Amino acid sequence: MRSINRQLNKRLTEHTRQPIHLELMSRELNTLAIHINKCLKAEETLRLKGIREERSFKELISNISHDLRTPLTAIKGYQQLLAISDLTSDQQKKLHIAQKHANELGRLIEHFFEYSYLMNAVPELNIERINLTNLVIECLASSITVLEQNHLPVHFEESPPVYILADKELVTRIVQNLVHNCVQHAHGPIEVRLQTTDKAVLSFKNAVKSASSIDVKQLFDRFYTADKARKSSTGLGLSIVKLLAEQLDGSTSASLEGSFLEIRVELPLSE
Repeated sequence: MRSINRQLNKRLTEHTRQPIHLELMSRELNTLAIHINKCLKAEETLRLKGIREERSFKELISNISHDLRTPLTAIKGYQQLLAISDLTSDQQKKLHIAQKHANELGRLIEHFFEYSYLMNAVPELNIERINLTNLVIECLASSITVLEQNHLPVHFEESPPVYILADKELVTRIVQNLVHNCVQHAHGPIEVRLQTTDKAVLSFKNAVKSASSIDVKQLFDRFYTADKARKSSTGLGLSIVKLLAEQLDGSTSASLEGSFLEIRVELPLSE
């Protein structure tokens, strides 16, 4: 038994694939070693299969993404050529509509492939101490143009700096998706708050149209859209937020009071 424990510990600490060896008179212990080796081999086979499948999936996503982006890039290119041509006001109006839908298609493609990748990839996290307050301010500042274009003023409640233990890239994507969700669905000013309980709590609150049609229990479900008439939304934005938060040992929730929807993301605090 000491020999088995020593060899198993060596496999774990030195990351070797060496099978367990025993030279004993006990048939039962020798049989045990054989079964252990079979289990170890089966686990190793599954691990390698998972690595191959993940690599294959990433290549598939990359290829499909390229295949979709190539014609979309061509479409946008021809739209740009048309934009500098002599067009009537009616033609310019129609071109603007076409450009708007092409840009939205690009965003939908990005969301779809991001969600597909997150669902199937094992994340390699770079956990560090992050000033969440500063990161949120930076993300809001970088989005000011699109927020102004959609007439969405933002009120960020001042609070002492909140520090979290997380992957900065993933947290940035969470905040960006929350901002994008507001651009898509907010109807009026956006309130952004940072609070601390046993975790850091980031919330986005804003008025929404047709609040009665929103089911907060389904908001984070993939492909859920409250307004079925909207074709510019995949319903993946908040699903991606949920996936990213869970990868960081966090959580998401939503509440609806009257016409005001609040989305909350909880992330681990830094000591």
